[in-house]
Amino acid sequence: MATLTDEMKTFIENNLGWVSTVSKDGQLDLGPKMSLFVLDDNHIAYHERTAGQAYENLKDGSPLVIAFANLAEKKGYRFRGNVTLHTDDAIYEEQVKVAEEKGTKKPAVIPVLEITEIQNLASGPTAGKTIVKD
Repeated sequence: MATLTDEMKTFIENNLGWVSTVSKDGQLDLGPKMSLFVLDDNHIAYHERTAGQAYENLKDGSPLVIAFANLAEKKGYRFRGNVTLHTDDAIYEEQVKVAEEKGTKKPAVIPVLEITEIQNLASGPTAGKTIVKD
């Protein structure tokens, strides 16, 4: 597993992230997820509330890619890894409580990305380069 630095965790907390999946027939799905959060040093998760195309793709075995960017800072990160869908365990139950506390819709599932690769999305010659790969 790749490990998030404190700076990356702060960046994730303060910027909008986007998730990307792919359908069985190769159609890409890309969309913002305002509920993305750092679960721990090696995992990023979010509340899948719409149970739409991204969720269907994940159920069908799609990889999950998560990216965060800040235009003003010209900085960002892309995270790749293995995804696990949580629907009836401690992680799910804890996040249902979080949703209730925030007054948001109950999530259908909590996708959790176990990070195996972190890429730099900063503007310039290091754009797209791998920072760490497990």
